[in-house]
Amino acid sequence: MQDYKAHLKKNFLLAYPVMISQVGHMMVNVADSVMVGQLGALPLAGASLANVIFHLLLTFGIGISYSITPLVAAADGEKNTDRSAEVLKHGFVINTVTGVLLFVIVFSGGPILYFLDQPPDVVAVALPYLNIVTLSLIPLMIFQTGRQFAEGLSFTRQAMVIVIASNLINISLNYVLIYGKLGFPALGLNGAGWASFIARVILAVLMVSYIYYHKNFRVFRKGFRAGQYSRQLIRKMLGIGIPAGLQFIFEVGAFGFAVIMMGWLGTRALAAHQIAVNLAAVSYMAASGLSAAATIRVGNQLGKKDIPTLRAAAFTIYGMVTAFMGFCAIVFITGRYFLPSLYIADAEVISIASSLVVIAGFFQLSDGIQVVGLGALRGLEDVKVPTVLTFVAYWLLALPIGYFLGFSMGLGSKGIWYGLCVGLTIVAVVMFLRFNKLTKRLANNKL
Repeated sequence: MQDYKAHLKKNFLLAYPVMISQVGHMMVNVADSVMVGQLGALPLAGASLANVIFHLLLTFGIGISYSITPLVAAADGEKNTDRSAEVLKHGFVINTVTGVLLFVIVFSGGPILYFLDQPPDVVAVALPYLNIVTLSLIPLMIFQTGRQFAEGLSFTRQAMVIVIASNLINISLNYVLIYGKLGFPALGLNGAGWASFIARVILAVLMVSYIYYHKNFRVFRKGFRAGQYSRQLIRKMLGIGIPAGLQFIFEVGAFGFAVIMMGWLGTRALAAHQIAVNLAAVSYMAASGLSAAATIRVGNQLGKKDIPTLRAAAFTIYGMVTAFMGFCAIVFITGRYFLPSLYIADAEVISIASSLVVIAGFFQLSDGIQVVGLGALRGLEDVKVPTVLTFVAYWLLALPIGYFLGFSMGLGSKGIWYGLCVGLTIVAVVMFLRFNKLTKRLANNKL
């Protein structure tokens, strides 16, 4: 019990800055949605549709960057600073190229939204905003390189401070650019996009400057030198990053396709879904902070070859996420009417959103446990099998069940969300069982 208390403290000190940083990423879009929602249901629905695509790309990009953390954590456990610097150098290249490619894909393929049977007026306002916020992925991926590197070395608070500063900048710019203050034109939804872009450029500059100049990282400065790249290391990082990104795509993509189905139900159902997803995403991103802590602790102890400590640290994080998401469930259920009213005054939208927020409350535990499970397995560099399992759970089970309940059984928006709840629960159980099985094998020297 004393060991678990020590792990609880260490995990918390690692996790809470990451939790705040992760929530900070989401709060950019939450702030956009709240402030754009004051303009009416149409801009909010446009933000919902655009943010589906953006979140899909954002989470894939973040997944790509997650390859840095377990490799650096393991190298740190081995006291191998040269290896860590090499991971940083290759991470800058991989992540920057990823950001550029994602922007090009969206900019070229965005008009496909018109063929997804969405309200044409919603698509018309969503597309320009989507192009702007996708451009912000390039500086965001550069930030992620520095952030994941620092987190792999167990420095998590610095990124938190930088993200908080960036959010304050974003909110201030939102006020100026959305509503046309201080002599600027009122750009509406597009103003929110430009505010996010500027804030993320500042975010990247601050993070890279911190990594380059701070005394704690001077030994890693060779990671900023271009040239002499290793194909083997690039393949290894992509071998971790691409499956991790696909895991996020399968989950976020399932919620994204749920938005498409919501669009078939009308603009108000779409706006209500955006509100409920925004709220659920805040708790999810906080839980993903605990997932990042699991990756760091598991990767570090794997580098030290200390499997009993690895298991104790991970199971402590499982307990922490269960307690945290249980609290979030209570908040969602009791605040099911109040929370949507923060976004919009439309009574019908609030009514639909309140029922979805209740369902979101019920799947909080599953959501938290599955994201920690994926993080712990990432620390073991086990990403391929979990990727297949997430695809099966979300795309072969959750979405068909949601469609059946929502349209065939006439449950509408609630039926779609019941299906998502099923998918999250399956992933949570399977990932926990897999982590327990693999680490028992490691403990017995059979893997």
